[in-house]
Amino acid sequence: MDQRISFVTLAVRDLDATRAFYVDGLGWGASLDVPGDVLMIQVGEHVVLSLWQDTAFEAEVGTIVRGDGVAPLTLAHNVPTREDVDAALETARAAGAEPVHAAVDREWGGYTGYFGDPDGYRWEVAFNPGPIGQVVLP
Repeated sequence: MDQRISFVTLAVRDLDATRAFYVDGLGWGASLDVPGDVLMIQVGEHVVLSLWQDTAFEAEVGTIVRGDGVAPLTLAHNVPTREDVDAALETARAAGAEPVHAAVDREWGGYTGYFGDPDGYRWEVAFNPGPIGQVVLP
């Protein structure tokens, strides 16, 4: 089996709100948009972010665990400079992200902050000056 990820699929409560955030707010382009069902956005050369209406997700994958707190995963958007981190967080804020946590210097040498999408999924915006940080930049 090849070592890669092709799709990252997230269940969402309100696909219209999700579309408004990612497409209208962040300015990302939809690769496939089926109202009431799924929104797919190509986020890398061979990677698609698939945002499924939760009922369609459950029908195929299984019952979603719900409750208080943050989902035990993050998505990351790496950028080449510290200034790009602040700019991306401001774009997310303007798109309606909640919450938005200001970027801070991390003990490992990077500079990162977080924002939440309409379903509370946390996105890290990161400047990572190390070798692994360079691997993920276009």
